[in-house]
Amino acid sequence: LEYNPQKVCFERVHQETFGKTGCRRIIPGQYLAVDPKGRAILIGAVERQKLVYIMNRDAAANLTISSPLEAHKSHCICYSVVGVDVGFENPTFACLEVDYEEIDHDPSGHLLTKVPQTLTFYELDLGLNHVPSYKFIAVPGGQDGPSGVIVCCENYLVYKNLGDQPDIKCPIPRRRNELDDCDRTVIIVCAATHKTKLMYFFLVQTDQGDIFKVTLESEHDIVTELKIKYFDTIPVANAMCILKTGFLFTASEFGNHHLYQIAHLGDEDDEPEFSSRMQLDEGETFFFAPRKLTNLAAVDELDSLSPLITSYIDDLADEDSPQIYTLVGRGALSAVKVLRNGLEVTEMAVSELPGNPNAVWTVRRNIDVTDSGFLGTTPTLGCALIGDDALLQVYPDGIRHIRADRRVNEWKAPGKRAIVRCALNRRQVAIALAGGEITGQLNEYTERRELPADVLCMSLSEIPEGELRSRFLTIGLADKTVRIISLDPQDCLSPLSMQALPSEPESIIVLEMFGTETQSASTVHLNIGLQNGCLLRTTVDQVTGELTDNRTRYLGTRSVKLFRVKIQNKDAIMAASSRAWLLYDYQSRFHLTPLSYATLEYAAGFSSEQCPEGINIHNFLFSRILSLEKLGAVFNQVVHPLDYTPRRMVVHKPSGNLVIIENDHAAFTARGKEERRKQLAEELLEVAQEAEEADQQAVREMADAIRNEKVDERIYGSPKNQKGKWASTVRIMRSSDGETISHFPFATDEAAFSYVFKTSFFFSLNNV
Repeated sequence: LEYNPQKVCFERVHQETFGKTGCRRIIPGQYLAVDPKGRAILIGAVERQKLVYIMNRDAAANLTISSPLEAHKSHCICYSVVGVDVGFENPTFACLEVDYEEIDHDPSGHLLTKVPQTLTFYELDLGLNHVPSYKFIAVPGGQDGPSGVIVCCENYLVYKNLGDQPDIKCPIPRRRNELDDCDRTVIIVCAATHKTKLMYFFLVQTDQGDIFKVTLESEHDIVTELKIKYFDTIPVANAMCILKTGFLFTASEFGNHHLYQIAHLGDEDDEPEFSSRMQLDEGETFFFAPRKLTNLAAVDELDSLSPLITSYIDDLADEDSPQIYTLVGRGALSAVKVLRNGLEVTEMAVSELPGNPNAVWTVRRNIDVTDSGFLGTTPTLGCALIGDDALLQVYPDGIRHIRADRRVNEWKAPGKRAIVRCALNRRQVAIALAGGEITGQLNEYTERRELPADVLCMSLSEIPEGELRSRFLTIGLADKTVRIISLDPQDCLSPLSMQALPSEPESIIVLEMFGTETQSASTVHLNIGLQNGCLLRTTVDQVTGELTDNRTRYLGTRSVKLFRVKIQNKDAIMAASSRAWLLYDYQSRFHLTPLSYATLEYAAGFSSEQCPEGINIHNFLFSRILSLEKLGAVFNQVVHPLDYTPRRMVVHKPSGNLVIIENDHAAFTARGKEERRKQLAEELLEVAQEAEEADQQAVREMADAIRNEKVDERIYGSPKNQKGKWASTVRIMRSSDGETISHFPFATDEAAFSYVFKTSFFFSLNNV
């Protein structure tokens, strides 16, 4: 795949079929490894088969892929594959494998417990074009380092290398005073490598979420020491990637994805650094105390529904649109997520108004203004910034032009006819008089034109850069038509095109979308809000004014009002019906998305230092400043945390409550955690009985700290109990706000798995 920045998507460069019988254990695709120099790719299956592709480029610099080379090995199960950095030597891949040939011929099954894991080294000979395999310790590494491999074993990290290099073994540190079962092993679930010209290090993460920084000390390309140091603790990830800009991205299989900034490398903190040279007895290890983020700073979080257990769709909140109630997550990261179709809105400020407003406009000024010069004794139909720093107010009896030096020019409506509608931009003003007459002011040029029906709405597009005026004026009439009027000085206010509408128009906005760097042409869209609750969008030909490509979308039960706002420095439209919608251009395509917010009456763009791209809205007697951050999102979500992995959910329709079954294997109940803490504290006090008084006092303080310790399990993970131990609960949750109404925890070793719902609840229990 190749990323196309213009289309904001991946495009297929080459496709190779390597399996036609489905996703089976002998079909490659489970593992993917790439030579660090980009010369070869290995695709492996769980069992037996491996395919190697050679990458090259043709005369036109297009990427080409060779036919697959087979590196199959019978009676072999593969656990992991990695590309070895050997510089420009033959591409090499390392695989962690198990040979089960002898196990198949052992009816007793004793060999299954003694089978060893081996590290197999596959070297691709580019000259001979075949893949020989060697049964020995494989070597990943780099030309900038000693070359080798760090093998992640249970409770240990082992560095291995070819030649005279001895194995370097270092225990993986464990948490001090942890509640976990003492026999539980620590394993590494993911790792990331950071390499520069001057240094390199590894970040590895355990199955509890603890990240360690691993470094190697070498002399003459012989590694002499492996050092490991506690770095930080984050939710358990499936993969980690260190970016060159100093960020760490973690992709999780069971929860949200996270982006962190590496603020410190952990070289100057007080955390102890453990080494392979430190002598420990067999079975002993190092200990550390987890803490809050110090070396990493959370930057962003990408919402994920994985793993999604079950879902329920209904309008339990009476919002006129259904919500999706989902059970997601695992263990301490479990939650009920309520999804709503719409953009998430951040409320920046709220202020109460003295009266009910009729409209809202925002005008950009360089300084604070206490007296705008507007007439306060008459309704305002429209206002805008004209020229560099002048204001324009349109009211029923005329137009008031307030210059930067506070001088005022006024234009009065002819006769006794009042102004009913207006349209403004930075250089032009168009007004509609009562009785269907439209007047345009273009500097000193003035023209009038009678219309067959009353004007209900009108709009001028923004002036394109490098031009002096807008090309068209768009008006919506009471006869259910929309008309395009020319603003060319040669034939000002002459009709260009007309289109019939299914309903009377409520508001109109002309939106000109400018092309990208590779696509300089712009497109003019006419957006019409209709009184039947529909939004109609049509394309305007920039030369003839012809209307084409009509598209209609139903927005709500009320007439649609349109307001111009700014999103990512581009023009966008806020549509207000029985629900608020936003029409905006994001990543080279249009999005029409509802807002997860209350009904609004009026809106306008708003910009300040604190909120560069805000939206000022009015509903009832309140003025609010909103900000939209997660553009492009289809849903926004509300998260209600759970204690254990959710298994089942049922909705009690009369009350709208959710009944949820949760359970986890090898987990502690809340009471079990308290008992485990007390047990650890008592064991600590027993050990210190023969110590000195000062030491006993310190031990008593440590014991009290263990008893009263409160750990955020969503960050540090939940402790693991012995196998065969269960923790379970049944929860009744109010769907409107996520409050737990009733909570029934089961005793240890009891777990609820299913339910029957009639007039009462019956749970099936497994006593394990």
